[in-house]
Amino acid sequence: EEISSMVLVKMKEIAEAYLGQKVSNAVITVPAYFNDSQRQATKDAGVISGLNVLRIINEPTAAAIAYGLDKGKRGERNVLIFDLGGGTFDVSILTIEDGIFEVKATAGDTHLGGEDFDNRMVSHFLEEFKRKYKKDISQNKRA
Repeated sequence: EEISSMVLVKMKEIAEAYLGQKVSNAVITVPAYFNDSQRQATKDAGVISGLNVLRIINEPTAAAIAYGLDKGKRGERNVLIFDLGGGTFDVSILTIEDGIFEVKATAGDTHLGGEDFDNRMVSHFLEEFKRKYKKDISQNKRA
């Protein structure tokens, strides 16, 4: 909670500097796989950082809201959300009906994300360079 609250304090400062006014209320997003105790710890971190935490919502729900998927069509809809982060890849299925979001399923890989793709590409091209030019440049930081 303490480390999370330090991150939230910094984010609050950044938001206040950008907006030019005090920020006191917050909606905080968490990964869909967070359990109740992790969600509560996040909420507690928000309070420790001086925020009035209005809600804790799942990241896939936030993505759906950001894209306006809660607007327009009537009736129940199932939505598939792909979340490719810097170090994780998550997929969630949401049901949206009358403004209510329900996470039906979520799965992911905590060891597969943008950073992992970068590392694999670097490894691939190092091997290609080594094969083509018969030179190992893997220890050369500038390369």
